[in-house]
Amino acid sequence: MSIQPARNYRNRQSLEVASRHIYDELHKLDFDQIEYQEFTVRGGEKYRNVSAIYRGTRQDRIIIGAHYDVCGDQPGADDNASAVAGLLETARLLYAYQQREKLNYTLEFVAYCLEEPPFFGSDEMGSAVHARRMVQEKVPVLYMIAYEMIGYFSDAPDSQHFPDPSLKKFFPTTGNFAVVAGSSSQKKVADTLAARMQKHCNIPVFPVAFPVTDGLANLSDHRSYARLGFPAVMVNDTSFLRNPHYHMPTDTIDTLDFERMGEVVKGVTGMLVSLSEERR
Repeated sequence: MSIQPARNYRNRQSLEVASRHIYDELHKLDFDQIEYQEFTVRGGEKYRNVSAIYRGTRQDRIIIGAHYDVCGDQPGADDNASAVAGLLETARLLYAYQQREKLNYTLEFVAYCLEEPPFFGSDEMGSAVHARRMVQEKVPVLYMIAYEMIGYFSDAPDSQHFPDPSLKKFFPTTGNFAVVAGSSSQKKVADTLAARMQKHCNIPVFPVAFPVTDGLANLSDHRSYARLGFPAVMVNDTSFLRNPHYHMPTDTIDTLDFERMGEVVKGVTGMLVSLSEERR
């Protein structure tokens, strides 16, 4: 059952219910630090991110983020409950890993508020608030990875669409893959993380960092970090280029592919573990 009314910026009580659930789930995992990070927008309204940190053997940090608000009056199963579920499951899997082996970097999970319009692209996005905090606190950010819509897949022919026809020579026309996407300035980051992710999951993973995709590849919270100079990408199912329910009342839980969502999470978790093991 989805939270009612919809968890958009107008319904702050619903946003508080969502953030409290995220906090409670993360609290079960014995983080070194977990907190609400409140911020104020529009002349006084208060919203909050949820942050949880595992302190590794080094101070350099990888940030895993996902926004929990929705656009308008819709359930937001893919956009962006699928990503929040991915964030929580990644946290759970890495908690289990941490019981055996200390991570060789610090890991921060952040659930953001106010990613959606009318705040998208502004300094009032929850991710923008957090990114500025990283600058102010001089945090050495190794990578920022945003989970953004990871639940919609299709095996139907021609179910994958493209912003430019030239991209058809690089990607399948069937919407059964995941992408690690960023602006063209993040090509090395996208290539590196997609390759690592692919080693740990059973769905195709492609890096996306072409000039022709710069507009679309920046439509999530990673943009807040990239614009401040941090290496930042999103893990995504290509959003409205595939999912016909994007920002619609039909974006419901029954449209999600949980098996492939699990593969995305396995890929990201394996990638994070491999980064830790390599840095020993």
